Amino acid sequence: MKVLLSWLREFAPDIVGDPVELGETLSALGLAVEEMTITGEGLDGIVVGKVLDLRPHPDADKIQLVDVDRGDGEALQVCCGAFNMAVGDLIPFATIGTIMPNGMEIAQRKMRGQMSNGMCCSAEEIGLGADAEGIMILEGVGDDQLGAPITEALGIETDVLWDLEVNANRPDAMSVAGVARDLAAGLGIPFAFPEFPFTEGGGPAAESVKTVSEAAKVELLDASLCGRFLARVLRNVTVGTSPQWMQNRLTAAGMRPINSVVDISNYVMLELGQPNHTYDLAKVPNGHLRVRRATEGETITTLDDIERTLTAADGVIANGDDLAVGIAGVMGGASTEISETTTEVLLELAWWDPPSISRTVRRLNLPSEASVRYRRGVDWGVNMERAAARFVQLLQAGSVESGGATTDVGMIDERGTTPDRSPLRVRPAKVNGLLGTELSADAMADHLASIGFVITPAGDDLDVVIPTWRWDTETETDVAEEVARMYGYENIIKTVPKGTDAGALSPYQIARRRVREVLVGAGCDETQPMPFLAPGDLAAAGLPEEGVTLTNPLVHEESVLRTSLLPGQLKTVAYNQSHRIETMRLFEIGHIYLPAPEGQLLPDEREALAVALAGSEAPAAIELLKLLESTFSLPNVQIRPTTPPGLHPTRAAEVVIAGQHRGEVGEVDPVVAEAFGVAGRVAWLQLDLGAVLNGPHGRRRYRRISKYPSSDIDLAFVIADDIAAANAEATIRKAAGDLLVRLDLFDSYRGTGVPDDARSLAYRLRFQAADRTLTDDEVATVRQSVIDTMAKKHGAALR
Repeated sequence: MKVLLSWLREFAPDIVGDPVELGETLSALGLAVEEMTITGEGLDGIVVGKVLDLRPHPDADKIQLVDVDRGDGEALQVCCGAFNMAVGDLIPFATIGTIMPNGMEIAQRKMRGQMSNGMCCSAEEIGLGADAEGIMILEGVGDDQLGAPITEALGIETDVLWDLEVNANRPDAMSVAGVARDLAAGLGIPFAFPEFPFTEGGGPAAESVKTVSEAAKVELLDASLCGRFLARVLRNVTVGTSPQWMQNRLTAAGMRPINSVVDISNYVMLELGQPNHTYDLAKVPNGHLRVRRATEGETITTLDDIERTLTAADGVIANGDDLAVGIAGVMGGASTEISETTTEVLLELAWWDPPSISRTVRRLNLPSEASVRYRRGVDWGVNMERAAARFVQLLQAGSVESGGATTDVGMIDERGTTPDRSPLRVRPAKVNGLLGTELSADAMADHLASIGFVITPAGDDLDVVIPTWRWDTETETDVAEEVARMYGYENIIKTVPKGTDAGALSPYQIARRRVREVLVGAGCDETQPMPFLAPGDLAAAGLPEEGVTLTNPLVHEESVLRTSLLPGQLKTVAYNQSHRIETMRLFEIGHIYLPAPEGQLLPDEREALAVALAGSEAPAAIELLKLLESTFSLPNVQIRPTTPPGLHPTRAAEVVIAGQHRGEVGEVDPVVAEAFGVAGRVAWLQLDLGAVLNGPHGRRRYRRISKYPSSDIDLAFVIADDIAAANAEATIRKAAGDLLVRLDLFDSYRGTGVPDDARSLAYRLRFQAADRTLTDDEVATVRQSVIDTMAKKHGAALR
């Protein structure tokens, strides 16, 4: 958004001071100054010249020779690369010795053998527009100004131009008046709208004046699309050239002057932030307009002569015959376009539903200055009437400048659905809490009132009526932001919010780290395979193939989410063995993804722990389980014989903790190992880590360390294969009682001397009393109790 200082002063005359400091104030208010320029400077030496003759350059096709009169009657030859001039045109002419705004000095020089005595200037070269394609033709300048300085001929005065960054949540700042309101509030000076008087029903052709209801009619068929629609009828309009002062301001604001009617329309939009649209009344049957949603597939040819297809979500303005003549809030239709022959104008000012306009603009890719404002939310209050008055005033300003138009009496004002502007309760304590300030309610009220909010005290709180030009402001938080802007972010003391609790690891995170420490201490290395598997990996691992399949995998070979850590660990073992590392101790903590239970949309995601011991048998995995059991004081850990998927049919079991299934332990099925290219045995442990660590654990029972000697005995039992070693161990512990302080399985034997359906399990038992040295008789008694209990419960015989 570009604004001129002189334009701002029309709303706040007391804006004075250094332009840099004013720019800093604007930036502090949230309207960041991206660039500041001083207009009207650097044009000394540029005068009004007249084209006397045009002829080809004898040695260059892309250059012509132009004879220019700079006001002294002498024809100066100039070499020029533009071809848009005609004999008699008045142009900006830079004389020899002129320093151009870009720093270039104009000197006499030869171009392909022809002398050039100055330069014909484009609008861009003298800072009066963005057009650099051709020489600027001074259409509003007469021969009586030939040789006059360009600043005098065009009424150019030194001014300050700021290019502001206006964010989407500041629709009010998309106008000169809105910027002036903010700047005046920031400087603590008065702000007011000028009066825009015009003559209603008068003028040189007053006898032709009618009431607006006789000439036009507006129907709102969709109140949600259009919240308010104003219409005026203007007659005796002459479409000509807008005054030079208006052209200068439009050019400075980045808009190209076109004609008096279009220029006034753009000027009012820039000045007051209210887009508007003009129709050639003669092209609108009976002046009848209908506001509705488009029908699916409806077409319209817009002002750019492109036929566009609409959807039912788009809004249109249709004529009385229900033919679309404009896309609501986006672009008018070619069928009602203003032309040089237009004498009667139907003026439209409307408030369109911002989301509806936004959807249409995005779908049609039709951004414009008007649609940007409609999308952000324009004013639906008195500013619409003010903009209509300003339009009429400018059009009536003079018969030479703008046609001396008349306007029909009255104005059509149709209303639909607009945002609710009931008072919003604002709590000063809440605002101070959000901002980290200690402002009083009165101070907040003053800040808000300075930018148009209406404040009513409500006890310790404030009832705030949000102005109609702030569509973006809806909540107490939005109001707090406005208080912060006007108080000044730079005045808010920087503080670091203090929480009630210092940041720390959760108990689960601490326990998970402890798991890593224990396993690393046991000689294991952590691995982190990807959670994606190839189709068939689950089946190769002996697992159910009901995995979650990705619809957009990075590669097809990894399109299934793992339901177990087993495939990934086996792939890691195989990779290492292929590099001649035969034995290894690996572990992984990672997520697995089980199919979603009935009634649940997302997969059942769990965190699991897996340990793979290549070159080791099942007891090695059980030892690690016992290590974890002792470290975390897991309650009632049992190993129950079963055949988990993917594990050895006779060397595997489920892990039960506190009566709940929590994982598997044993050896990998040789068939599965072979499928993944793994040689030898692989001991395996997998636990549902989340369930284990979130379940009961850590309630450690401590016993006094005995100062008395211990006694060790070895017992080897021949026991049936179908009896788990864990069950035998539990029986031994129960039979030995409190004197047993340690129990280790140190050998498992099958072979000569042992029946085919049994094996020998050798245990080392350590006995120790807390208050005495055990006698041989006491040790013998406990030993016999263990032997008898094993025989009775499991049919085990002592070897």
